[in-house]
Amino acid sequence: MTIVLKRIWLFYYEGFRSMTLGKTLWVIILIKLFIMFFILKVFFFRDELRVYDNEQEKQQHIIHELTLEKR
Repeated sequence: MTIVLKRIWLFYYEGFRSMTLGKTLWVIILIKLFIMFFILKVFFFRDELRVYDNEQEKQQHIIHELTLEKR
């Protein structure tokens, strides 16, 4: 089993090492993922549940938002 895993690792390692344009494309992909998951999260996805003290209050807030029921 370890021989198979080693061969798979070497296959991808050698393929990545011999790339020229592919390395640039992978760098662009990684930069875009960083922007999507770290930068946008900070500015657009606020943690609204941190204002609640316990799990019960958090659950009630989520139920309210999902069902739009009036309190």
